[in-house]
Amino acid sequence: MSRFIKMLGGGGKSVKAPTTQEAIQRLRETEEMLTKKQDFLEKKIEQEIITAKKNGMKNKRAALMALKRKKRYEKQLGQIDGTLSTIEYQREALENANTNTEVLKNMGMAAKAMKHEHEKVGVDNVDDLMAEIAEQQDLAVEISEAISKPYGFNDEFDEDDLLAELEELEQEELDKNLLDIQGTEDVPLPSVPSTTLPTRPAAKVEEDEDDMAELQAWSTN
Repeated sequence: MSRFIKMLGGGGKSVKAPTTQEAIQRLRETEEMLTKKQDFLEKKIEQEIITAKKNGMKNKRAALMALKRKKRYEKQLGQIDGTLSTIEYQREALENANTNTEVLKNMGMAAKAMKHEHEKVGVDNVDDLMAEIAEQQDLAVEISEAISKPYGFNDEFDEDDLLAELEELEQEELDKNLLDIQGTEDVPLPSVPSTTLPTRPAAKVEEDEDDMAELQAWSTN
Protein backbone atom coordinates (compact mmCIF):
# COMPACT_ATOMS: atom_id res chain seq x y z
CA MET A 1 0.00 0.00 0.00
CA SER A 2 2.81 2.39 0.89
CA ARG A 3 4.45 1.62 -2.42
CA PHE A 4 1.24 2.52 -4.23
CA ILE A 5 1.05 5.82 -2.32
CA LYS A 6 4.63 6.61 -3.24
CA MET A 7 3.86 5.93 -6.87
CA LEU A 8 1.05 8.47 -6.70
CA GLY A 9 3.32 11.02 -5.08
CA GLY A 10 2.22 10.52 -1.50
CA GLY A 11 4.07 9.36 1.60
CA GLY A 12 4.17 12.69 3.39
CA LYS A 13 6.32 14.37 0.79
CA SER A 14 4.68 17.53 -0.50
CA VAL A 15 4.24 17.57 -4.25
CA LYS A 16 3.20 20.60 -6.20
CA ALA A 17 -0.30 20.05 -7.57
CA PRO A 18 -0.54 20.27 -11.34
CA THR A 19 -2.76 22.83 -12.93
CA THR A 20 -6.11 21.86 -14.33
CA GLN A 21 -4.86 22.20 -17.90
CA GLU A 22 -1.85 20.00 -17.13
CA ALA A 23 -4.06 17.33 -15.57
CA ILE A 24 -6.46 17.39 -18.51
CA GLN A 25 -3.56 17.06 -20.94
CA ARG A 26 -2.14 14.10 -19.00
CA LEU A 27 -5.53 12.38 -19.02
CA ARG A 28 -5.85 12.87 -22.76
CA GLU A 29 -2.42 11.36 -23.29
CA THR A 30 -3.41 8.39 -21.11
CA GLU A 31 -6.63 7.95 -23.11
CA GLU A 32 -4.64 7.94 -26.33
CA MET A 33 -2.22 5.33 -24.93
CA LEU A 34 -5.02 3.06 -23.71
CA THR A 35 -6.85 3.37 -27.03
CA LYS A 36 -3.74 2.17 -28.84
CA LYS A 37 -3.49 -0.69 -26.32
CA GLN A 38 -7.09 -1.61 -27.13
CA ASP A 39 -6.34 -1.81 -30.83
CA PHE A 40 -3.31 -3.98 -30.13
CA LEU A 41 -5.28 -6.38 -27.93
CA GLU A 42 -8.14 -6.64 -30.41
CA LYS A 43 -5.67 -7.62 -33.13
CA LYS A 44 -4.04 -10.19 -30.80
CA ILE A 45 -7.45 -11.66 -30.02
CA GLU A 46 -8.19 -12.03 -33.74
CA GLN A 47 -4.84 -13.76 -34.28
CA GLU A 48 -5.44 -16.20 -31.42
CA ILE A 49 -8.87 -17.07 -32.82
CA ILE A 50 -7.30 -17.81 -36.19
CA THR A 51 -4.63 -19.92 -34.47
CA ALA A 52 -7.24 -21.88 -32.50
CA LYS A 53 -9.27 -22.58 -35.63
CA LYS A 54 -6.15 -23.63 -37.56
CA ASN A 55 -4.98 -26.10 -34.91
CA GLY A 56 -8.39 -27.23 -33.72
CA MET A 57 -8.26 -30.65 -35.36
CA LYS A 58 -4.52 -31.05 -35.91
CA ASN A 59 -3.00 -29.84 -32.66
CA LYS A 60 -5.51 -29.66 -29.87
CA ARG A 61 -2.93 -28.47 -27.31
CA ALA A 62 -1.89 -25.51 -29.47
CA ALA A 63 -5.53 -24.62 -30.03
CA LEU A 64 -6.24 -24.64 -26.31
CA MET A 65 -3.19 -22.47 -25.59
CA ALA A 66 -4.40 -19.96 -28.22
CA LEU A 67 -7.81 -19.82 -26.57
CA LYS A 68 -6.22 -19.24 -23.16
CA ARG A 69 -4.18 -16.37 -24.53
CA LYS A 70 -7.33 -14.98 -26.15
CA LYS A 71 -9.07 -15.06 -22.77
CA ARG A 72 -6.20 -13.15 -21.12
CA TYR A 73 -6.27 -10.54 -23.88
CA GLU A 74 -10.03 -10.21 -23.55
CA LYS A 75 -9.65 -9.73 -19.78
CA GLN A 76 -7.04 -7.02 -20.33
CA LEU A 77 -9.29 -5.42 -22.95
CA GLY A 78 -12.17 -5.34 -20.49
CA GLN A 79 -9.95 -3.73 -17.85
CA ILE A 80 -8.82 -1.10 -20.32
CA ASP A 81 -12.43 -0.38 -21.26
CA GLY A 82 -13.25 0.24 -17.61
CA THR A 83 -10.14 2.37 -17.12
CA LEU A 84 -10.95 4.44 -20.19
CA SER A 85 -14.47 5.06 -18.92
CA THR A 86 -13.10 6.26 -15.59
CA ILE A 87 -10.50 8.48 -17.23
CA GLU A 88 -13.05 9.97 -19.62
CA TYR A 89 -15.37 10.75 -16.71
CA GLN A 90 -12.51 12.34 -14.74
CA ARG A 91 -11.36 14.37 -17.74
CA GLU A 92 -14.88 15.66 -18.41
CA ALA A 93 -15.27 16.56 -14.74
CA LEU A 94 -11.97 18.45 -14.82
CA GLU A 95 -12.95 20.25 -18.04
CA ASN A 96 -16.28 21.24 -16.53
CA ALA A 97 -14.56 22.37 -13.34
CA ASN A 98 -12.06 24.37 -15.38
CA THR A 99 -14.90 25.95 -17.37
CA ASN A 100 -16.77 26.81 -14.21
CA THR A 101 -13.60 28.26 -12.69
CA GLU A 102 -13.01 30.45 -15.74
CA VAL A 103 -16.63 31.57 -15.77
CA LEU A 104 -16.58 32.41 -12.08
CA LYS A 105 -13.24 34.17 -12.42
CA ASN A 106 -14.51 36.29 -15.30
CA MET A 107 -17.74 37.03 -13.48
CA GLY A 108 -15.73 38.06 -10.43
CA MET A 109 -13.59 40.37 -12.56
CA ALA A 110 -16.71 41.86 -14.12
CA ALA A 111 -18.25 42.39 -10.69
CA LYS A 112 -15.09 44.14 -9.46
CA ALA A 113 -15.00 46.31 -12.58
CA MET A 114 -18.65 47.21 -12.15
CA LYS A 115 -18.09 48.01 -8.48
CA HIS A 116 -15.13 50.22 -9.41
CA GLU A 117 -17.19 52.09 -11.99
CA HIS A 118 -20.07 52.54 -9.56
CA GLU A 119 -17.68 53.84 -6.93
CA LYS A 120 -16.41 56.42 -9.40
CA VAL A 121 -19.94 57.59 -10.15
CA GLY A 122 -21.61 57.21 -6.76
CA VAL A 123 -25.32 57.08 -6.03
CA ASP A 124 -25.35 60.64 -4.68
CA ASN A 125 -23.68 61.91 -7.83
CA VAL A 126 -26.29 60.15 -9.96
CA ASP A 127 -29.13 61.72 -7.95
CA ASP A 128 -27.53 65.16 -8.22
CA LEU A 129 -26.98 64.67 -11.95
CA MET A 130 -30.57 63.59 -12.57
CA ALA A 131 -31.85 66.52 -10.51
CA GLU A 132 -29.67 68.90 -12.52
CA ILE A 133 -30.90 67.39 -15.79
CA ALA A 134 -34.52 67.84 -14.68
CA GLU A 135 -33.80 71.43 -13.66
CA GLN A 136 -32.18 72.22 -16.99
CA GLN A 137 -35.12 70.67 -18.85
CA ASP A 138 -37.56 72.84 -16.92
CA LEU A 139 -35.40 75.88 -17.65
CA ALA A 140 -35.36 74.99 -21.36
CA VAL A 141 -39.18 74.85 -21.36
CA GLU A 142 -39.40 78.24 -19.67
CA ILE A 143 -36.98 79.74 -22.18
CA SER A 144 -38.96 78.32 -25.10
CA GLU A 145 -42.21 79.70 -23.72
CA ALA A 146 -40.60 83.10 -23.09
CA ILE A 147 -39.21 83.25 -26.62
CA SER A 148 -42.52 82.30 -28.24
CA LYS A 149 -44.58 84.78 -26.17
CA PRO A 150 -45.31 88.00 -28.18
CA TYR A 151 -44.18 90.64 -25.67
CA GLY A 152 -44.95 94.30 -26.60
CA PHE A 153 -47.90 93.43 -28.85
CA ASN A 154 -50.87 92.15 -26.91
CA ASP A 155 -50.03 92.20 -23.23
CA GLU A 156 -49.14 95.93 -23.32
CA PHE A 157 -52.77 97.06 -23.85
CA ASP A 158 -55.92 96.34 -21.88
CA GLU A 159 -58.65 94.69 -23.95
CA ASP A 160 -61.47 96.57 -22.15
CA ASP A 161 -59.85 99.89 -23.00
CA LEU A 162 -59.57 98.87 -26.63
CA LEU A 163 -63.25 97.90 -26.77
CA ALA A 164 -64.28 101.24 -25.22
CA GLU A 165 -62.21 103.10 -27.78
CA LEU A 166 -63.81 101.08 -30.55
CA GLU A 167 -67.29 102.01 -29.27
CA GLU A 168 -66.32 105.68 -29.27
CA LEU A 169 -65.14 105.42 -32.86
CA GLU A 170 -68.38 103.75 -33.89
CA GLN A 171 -70.43 106.43 -32.12
CA GLU A 172 -68.45 109.17 -33.88
CA GLU A 173 -69.13 107.53 -37.22
CA LEU A 174 -72.85 107.28 -36.40
CA ASP A 175 -73.01 110.96 -35.39
CA LYS A 176 -71.27 111.95 -38.60
CA ASN A 177 -73.81 110.05 -40.68
CA LEU A 178 -76.69 111.77 -38.86
CA LEU A 179 -75.19 115.20 -39.53
CA ASP A 180 -74.84 114.37 -43.21
CA ILE A 181 -78.54 113.42 -43.38
CA GLN A 182 -79.67 116.68 -41.69
CA GLY A 183 -77.56 118.75 -44.08
CA THR A 184 -79.46 117.41 -47.05
CA GLU A 185 -82.76 119.19 -45.95
CA ASP A 186 -81.50 122.64 -47.19
CA VAL A 187 -80.82 121.36 -50.65
CA PRO A 188 -83.22 123.10 -53.20
CA LEU A 189 -85.84 120.90 -54.81
CA PRO A 190 -85.75 120.43 -58.55
CA SER A 191 -87.81 123.02 -60.61
CA VAL A 192 -91.22 122.21 -61.98
CA PRO A 193 -91.10 121.45 -65.66
CA SER A 194 -92.43 124.39 -67.71
CA THR A 195 -93.98 122.30 -70.43
CA THR A 196 -97.81 121.95 -70.38
CA LEU A 197 -99.43 118.59 -70.06
CA PRO A 198 -101.40 117.38 -73.04
CA THR A 199 -105.20 118.16 -72.87
CA ARG A 200 -107.81 115.44 -73.15
CA PRO A 201 -109.91 115.39 -76.32
CA ALA A 202 -113.34 117.21 -76.09
CA ALA A 203 -115.28 114.13 -77.07
CA LYS A 204 -113.62 112.21 -74.28
CA VAL A 205 -114.50 114.97 -71.76
CA GLU A 206 -118.17 114.98 -72.78
CA GLU A 207 -118.30 111.19 -72.55
CA ASP A 208 -116.88 111.30 -69.03
CA GLU A 209 -119.42 113.96 -68.01
CA ASP A 210 -122.30 111.84 -69.30
CA ASP A 211 -121.01 108.86 -67.36
CA MET A 212 -120.83 110.93 -64.19
CA ALA A 213 -124.37 112.27 -64.62
CA GLU A 214 -125.71 108.79 -65.19
CA LEU A 215 -123.87 107.52 -62.11
CA GLN A 216 -125.30 110.36 -60.00
CA ALA A 217 -128.86 109.73 -61.21
CA TRP A 218 -128.54 106.05 -60.44
CA SER A 219 -127.27 106.72 -56.92
CA THR A 220 -130.23 109.05 -56.06
CA ASN A 221 -132.96 106.57 -57.07
